[in-house]
Amino acid sequence: MTAPGLRPATPGDYDAIAAVVDTWWGRPILPSLPRLFLDHFHRTSLIASDGAGELAGFLVGFPSPSAENEAYIHFVGVSPAARGTGLGRRLYEAFFGIARDHGRQVVRAITSPVNEASIAFHRRMGFTVHGPHPAYNGPGTTLITFERTLP
Repeated sequence: MTAPGLRPATPGDYDAIAAVVDTWWGRPILPSLPRLFLDHFHRTSLIASDGAGELAGFLVGFPSPSAENEAYIHFVGVSPAARGTGLGRRLYEAFFGIARDHGRQVVRAITSPVNEASIAFHRRMGFTVHGPHPAYNGPGTTLITFERTLP
């Protein structure tokens, strides 16, 4: 079940996300979110709209097809105007419900070590922080990993 104000994503949401994600991050980040994620994992991903119906945030996540106890949050974005409103927390809590509905007890995510805001957010959300892990995705890709066991 989705939290109020949130809805499941559709493949058609990709273009709206692609149009804003680099601006929201302040740097080129779109290559980290190829269209295939919404083509294949839209039912477990979430969209949040503001009062005017504009994209306010999104979460792209899925139950792992290989680790039957785990779910993975691949990408989350909250518009600069909606930051600090609790929207990120609402997206995560809604995804935790989706993970539980799919029988998952562990949620994982990753980020760059320079993304201090993300690391702090994940800590506040009850994730354990691991790393940095050099060459996590190959040479030159040091990453931080997060893990949270769901109650």
